[in-house]
Amino acid sequence: MMGQLFLIILYTSPRIQVSQIILIYEACIFVIGSDREEVSKVFKKENKFEKFKSKVWLASPCMHGTEMTYVKEAYDTNWMSTVGANINEVEKIAAEKAGVKYAVALSCCTAALHLCVKLAGEKLYGKPDISHGAVEGKRVFCSDMTFDATLNPVVYEGGIPVFIDTDPDSWNMDPVALEKAFELYPDVKLVVCAELYGFSGNIHRIKEICEEHGALLIEDAAEAMGATWEGKQCGSYGDYSAISYNGNKIITGSSGGCLLTNSLEDANQARKWSTQARENAAWYQHEEVGYNYRMSNVIAGVIRGQYEYLEEHIARKKAIYDRYKEGFKDLPIQMNPVLDGCVPNYWLSAMTIDADYMCRQVRSEDTALYVPEKGKTCPTEILEAISSINAEGRPIWKPMHMQPMYRMHECIGRNGSMRARTNAYIEGETTDMGADIFERGLCLPSDINMTAEQQDRVIEVIKRCFE
Repeated sequence: MMGQLFLIILYTSPRIQVSQIILIYEACIFVIGSDREEVSKVFKKENKFEKFKSKVWLASPCMHGTEMTYVKEAYDTNWMSTVGANINEVEKIAAEKAGVKYAVALSCCTAALHLCVKLAGEKLYGKPDISHGAVEGKRVFCSDMTFDATLNPVVYEGGIPVFIDTDPDSWNMDPVALEKAFELYPDVKLVVCAELYGFSGNIHRIKEICEEHGALLIEDAAEAMGATWEGKQCGSYGDYSAISYNGNKIITGSSGGCLLTNSLEDANQARKWSTQARENAAWYQHEEVGYNYRMSNVIAGVIRGQYEYLEEHIARKKAIYDRYKEGFKDLPIQMNPVLDGCVPNYWLSAMTIDADYMCRQVRSEDTALYVPEKGKTCPTEILEAISSINAEGRPIWKPMHMQPMYRMHECIGRNGSMRARTNAYIEGETTDMGADIFERGLCLPSDINMTAEQQDRVIEVIKRCFE
């Protein structure tokens, strides 16, 4: 049986390294040679770690009832379309909350980011020909450790992502690495920066670096709505910015997003593009390509009602983060870092395990194995333990430069390019911060609806993983 499993792993993961093969073999021996009851008993009823009757989610919506007032208004007035009072109010509230002049309500945050890239590209390089993207053939500096929706719009518009490594003190784009990137590629004129899990990096310094090099900044504040840096709202630093109302965000409409800008001309252009770019004529006339990106007035009703509870949701998320931090104070665990100047929205609580307390773990493209060690653990083991009690965690965002489709793309760290730095004839080491955080980190159950008792059980389960 062990031999069959071993061959299956090798067959399904042809790019696996020799060191990984050895670890997989050891893991197979451990699993087959161990007392399965001994391995799993810590999470059984006799140890009070029975499963939650209802699943504890990573992050689920928190609804209050007010939302239905505005949804019903859309229904009663028959504005069941992409126009209506709810959309107008969401745009007004979103702009006021973010501290910008204008907001454009769209179907999702990815749509908002796409129009951000299109606006920036046309401002930098002019209007492209039909069937060509606004940043076609141009390098664009992008956050490395993020969700792929941050940079997919760059690819939609024909751009070439160049990834910027992660600052270990914030888990966001490293300003030092960004400066190095401009040294290597001084002609780059666009930067796309994401704010991870609701915790801002030094977005002010990143903005300064962009201005020094005549580059525009797109701020992906999808996860950071309501967070601030130096007293200013995340989403207000970019030349163009985007926020999200996805189903698991700090407030939600089930879907939806907003493009944020201080330019009325750009806001109007985004609205035009989002409604198929129809010209001002009695018939359907088109001079440029448009999209079906406008927000529904029904979804806008949910978002309108949710905005009333933004500060309350942030406070509840902070309480979850603080409880984890207190619960882990005696463990070799570090929570998401908070820089001086940052007030997070605490959307997701995440952690890393200190390197000296990591047991050996290996990940293929879709599988993870580990070798348990006394006094040590790893993200894979902790996630399995959390799952065993019916709670949801997940790995840290896998850096973009590690994704199969971007493996040959440039990634730049503080010391320059991180590609092709493993040859025996090249001196020195290249530190890959994003890969390190991914290797040692995980997102904890951060559901706004979870009870203190449920969270305490999750904490105790994680503590047992170190025994």
